[in-house]
Amino acid sequence: MKEGFLMSREFTLSDHASKVPPITLAFWIVKIAATTLGETGGDWVSMSLHLGYLIGSAIFALLFAGLVMAQVKAQRYHAFLYWATIVATTTLGTTLADFADRSLGIGYPGGVSIVAACLIVSLAVWYRVEGSVSVNSVETPRVEWFYWVTILFSQTLGTALGDWVAGNDRGGMGLGYETGALIFGGLLALVAVLYFFDALSRTLLFWAAFVLTRPLGATLGDFFDKPVAEGGLAVSRLSASLILSAFMLVCLTWMTFTDMRQRKALR
Repeated sequence: MKEGFLMSREFTLSDHASKVPPITLAFWIVKIAATTLGETGGDWVSMSLHLGYLIGSAIFALLFAGLVMAQVKAQRYHAFLYWATIVATTTLGTTLADFADRSLGIGYPGGVSIVAACLIVSLAVWYRVEGSVSVNSVETPRVEWFYWVTILFSQTLGTALGDWVAGNDRGGMGLGYETGALIFGGLLALVAVLYFFDALSRTLLFWAAFVLTRPLGATLGDFFDKPVAEGGLAVSRLSASLILSAFMLVCLTWMTFTDMRQRKALR
């Protein structure tokens, strides 16, 4: 059965030879929740705790490095480890983008340009070395490092894009959080529609969707925790982060249970 972009695929034992989960609707739901958590969690550490973007980035960089090493050492796919690493990339992506945009004073367009260049270089080097940037090829330690570095750049780019579209300072477009979420949600839906055109690369569509879920989550996160006067709901960053964490735990528990049940059915 052809693998769906946003739809479930038939489960086989070979699916988990890769160290990444099947790309299903559940994957994208959890991914959007993780990116939103990355925004609220990253802002909580850097802003609410007043640690700043540089120290916040250092903390999340250590967490990211530790989780990636654990992920690389793991012999198979572990849902909670994988998604903890994803959350680490989203929180680090948040503080890195904010550090570039604000602390370095280059503004949102400058931050987007730099991170986009890093993402392109990462994909180009990965392709040059391995001959593919498909997530289905993530089966060796070297490919895993390429995968996670590329994900980190994609998360950082997504954060910068979301801030650029929604923000009204530092060269931002000033469209607001609600409009930003609608724009990126619409673009993500367009990518899903493009999946049905067989001539288009599934790998290209995956990475396009992966990047777009980040600004969608970033604008949703900002919408939750920004003051009402700035167009937000004024939910505390800690409360929003805890709610999103609980939602992800429920989703991952359900996905793990379903996975185990399908494996038993194949025995």
